[in-house]
Amino acid sequence: MSDTKTTLKGGEFIIKDIPAAELFSLEELNDEQKMLRESLHEFMEREVLPNRERFEQKDYALTEATMRKLGDLGTLGIAVPESYGGLGMGFVSTMLACDIVSGANGSLATAYGAHTGIGTLPILLYGTEEQKQKYLPALATGEKFGAYCLTEPDAGSDANSGKTRAKLSEDGKHYIINGQKMWISNAGFADTFTLFARIEDDKNITGFVINRSELEDPNSMTLGEEEHKLGIRSSSTRQVFFNDMKIPVGNLLGERNNGFKIALNALNAGRIKLAAANVDGQRRITSLAINYANERKQFGVSISTFGAIRKKIAEMSTGIFVSESGAYRAAKNVEDKIEELVAGGMSPENAEMSALAEYAVECSILKVYVSDLTQHIADEGIQIYGGMGFSEDAPMEAAWRDSRIGRIYEGTNEINRLLAVGMLIKKTMKGELDLLKPAMAIGKELMGIPSFEVPDYSEYMSEERAILHNLKKVFLMVAGAALQKYMMEIEKQQHLLLNASEILNQIYMAESAVLRAEKHFDTDSVQAAMARLNLYKAVEAITTAAKEGIVSFAEGDEQRMMLSGLRRFTKYTNMPNVVALTEKVAAHFVEKGSY
Repeated sequence: MSDTKTTLKGGEFIIKDIPAAELFSLEELNDEQKMLRESLHEFMEREVLPNRERFEQKDYALTEATMRKLGDLGTLGIAVPESYGGLGMGFVSTMLACDIVSGANGSLATAYGAHTGIGTLPILLYGTEEQKQKYLPALATGEKFGAYCLTEPDAGSDANSGKTRAKLSEDGKHYIINGQKMWISNAGFADTFTLFARIEDDKNITGFVINRSELEDPNSMTLGEEEHKLGIRSSSTRQVFFNDMKIPVGNLLGERNNGFKIALNALNAGRIKLAAANVDGQRRITSLAINYANERKQFGVSISTFGAIRKKIAEMSTGIFVSESGAYRAAKNVEDKIEELVAGGMSPENAEMSALAEYAVECSILKVYVSDLTQHIADEGIQIYGGMGFSEDAPMEAAWRDSRIGRIYEGTNEINRLLAVGMLIKKTMKGELDLLKPAMAIGKELMGIPSFEVPDYSEYMSEERAILHNLKKVFLMVAGAALQKYMMEIEKQQHLLLNASEILNQIYMAESAVLRAEKHFDTDSVQAAMARLNLYKAVEAITTAAKEGIVSFAEGDEQRMMLSGLRRFTKYTNMPNVVALTEKVAAHFVEKGSY
């Protein structure tokens, strides 16, 4: 990490602007990372894409076999330190691997994400040295696969309300566990299970780890039948039942009563990696749609010549650029924070936990934005294919079904929208982030006379940066006024928090795209056109969300003043030609034939 770079704290982007030079993006991958990307892409083309039909036919054995091949490549152990049999690569590289491995098939993406994320990370981050030495080498090589047992029939988003119980045996040597878990990915072929149970009447759940093959009574852990799902059909998803399951007391993971914290930190990692896991799927769907549009003839010409189709291609391609920009920006922030903490004497495991917790706001933003967008891109892919897109013979139907789960797991998008804003508020209450002073300053600004001087926006991306700065004022204006009105009751105002979340998400992603374009591309590039096109759309979305919020809680003069401020802060000096930008983007990718 550069000595001159000051990495923003988690959530701090909403009150501070950074120069484009401080943003990391895909254009800056090193040679090792480029080789990783190329080798994994070649693997997917060779081993996964030709088997699309088998994956759709619920071929669980194929998923397991492909995972073993990924283990042979070392891909399952990218994030595992070398001392435990892994490759020990940095956080950006783990994001990159998740990106490429997850793009070709949703079933494999789910198995890979569950194994390398929530199946492995809790042990790496919270396990004792003995537990790490025992479990991690086999997980890193694919000798064994991992599963993560948290969700229960009555404990989904409210994970800490689980009813699975652990009781200490009379001799004090074992915990005896009884209960039920559901929606457990990889359960059908996993051996290493991380599970959560409440010890007696503890306030919080506690984590445990066990190899199923080592149970004294093999029948004390049983599995339900494979779930029949809308998508990700060849990912193993089963219920898991514990019936007086005895596990040694040394298999307790972390500390007693600390399971909820383990679960939350594992989900932070899962959320940011879920964003990466969606990106290559976006690329592949869009490339297929472009190729089909170029080949499909109607009225004697390719449908890619029609404006309605070109608009879809432009917006899909722009969405990919934005998703990449936000995901890799945050990944580098996490990596830099880990390196900073390790340099200060913290263990790598504690450093990763702390870094992920620091950027939990960004993790939730990315999870929501990218998974929502992937579903939209898949839907537009079907639309470009027309009737053929609805057929199982074409790839779009499966892509649409597979993408749907992204908005549900790792915490539903609704939960994550509320979390992102809620975490910002908590950071403010704890004094970790100062949102109140900037919000108060904006209140004073609204009382003043606006400047009528026409700014000089001749510098590349200067107007876009100014607009982003003003959009942050919109968030602070709305969130500050709402917080002042509702105070500690703000968490009950979910409609309002959802509006604030939409503003927050749009700002982070739009800023990421603008800074990436400014840093790596010139003003006439297609990347600059995508950044500008997305910013225009973001302004429109923010205006709608902010207006809905303002009129729901403000009245009279306060409402009129805030609506006036909204118009001021979302105003362009030079409105972009949206049709021209759209055509520029579409022309580039239609000619290229892919994203």
